[in-house]
Amino acid sequence: MSELMYPVNKVPEQGQTIELTDGVKWLRMPLFLKLDHINLYLIKDGDGWFVVDTGLKSSKVQKLWESIFETELEGLPIKGIIVTHLHPDHVGQAGWLSRRWQVGIYMTQAEFMGTIIYMDTPSSRTDEYPVFFRNAGVPEDELSQMHVGGLDRLVEPMPRRYTRLSDNDCLAIGGREWRVIVGYGHSPEHACLYCEELNVLISGDQVLPKITPNISINSAEPDANLLESYLESLEKLKALPEATFVLPAHNEPFTGLHKRLTDIQLHHEKKLDMIIAECKEPRLAVDLLGLLFGRELKGTEKMLGLGECLAHLNCLIHRGRLVRTLEEEQHWYKTI
Repeated sequence: MSELMYPVNKVPEQGQTIELTDGVKWLRMPLFLKLDHINLYLIKDGDGWFVVDTGLKSSKVQKLWESIFETELEGLPIKGIIVTHLHPDHVGQAGWLSRRWQVGIYMTQAEFMGTIIYMDTPSSRTDEYPVFFRNAGVPEDELSQMHVGGLDRLVEPMPRRYTRLSDNDCLAIGGREWRVIVGYGHSPEHACLYCEELNVLISGDQVLPKITPNISINSAEPDANLLESYLESLEKLKALPEATFVLPAHNEPFTGLHKRLTDIQLHHEKKLDMIIAECKEPRLAVDLLGLLFGRELKGTEKMLGLGECLAHLNCLIHRGRLVRTLEEEQHWYKTI
């Protein structure tokens, strides 16, 4: 397998785009996190453009979008908004863009419904979280740091209608077919877009070149086997050509798809092996964070790290390698 290569030797300046291939433009929007950017894409469709992903809710992001509209669209309008999945950096401005251009939103059903549910969940609602994180071994005085509120702070109000995307659907954009490839694990029903004619995959967060997407268990589905679902989704993407030009949501566009898919799979299998070795004696999920991440995690990082740790633990339970027992509101894990 070929090594990863990065054919574009620069990144877009804020409010500007770079044309990656015929009719496909790359832009970036800022994130106010350790990961400081998200990649968004424009696909030309004759007399207009389709947007793929939208950025976080913020006045700064809206101003940058207005700059894009003024200078980068060749005087043409936005015709539709495609959202890969429900995380705020991807869906945050979808509602605003839809109203701004009076156009529709395209999402898979699970991602759209998940967005609406989270939007309608008050930020103050915390009832499920204490039990969930107490089970994982989080001390009582840290439980309040593990809460994630509703998406209303990070996502513009969404319309209550959309166009549904399903696996293997084909969107005709710019005289070419863009096939929907649905993946699982990182989010409920993540949509990637593949154009065979261009040999281009817009991968969202499902495949990233330098980091791995968070595969995280949460209190809504505590026994899910999300990691196995994610690994199976990577296998599905191996049906695409190795030379596919991958346009990810973070880091830079790259080639070497099969190499990256294999590396991600090996990364997770290595973590699973580490857990098996560590759990010869009973362990709490919090006991494993240092082992898996190599540093102390706090606040939001600890919450996400625990979610990922639990995804690995659930995978091993489903594979018949671990057992889980409940003692005094804490889950203990031990190798079989």
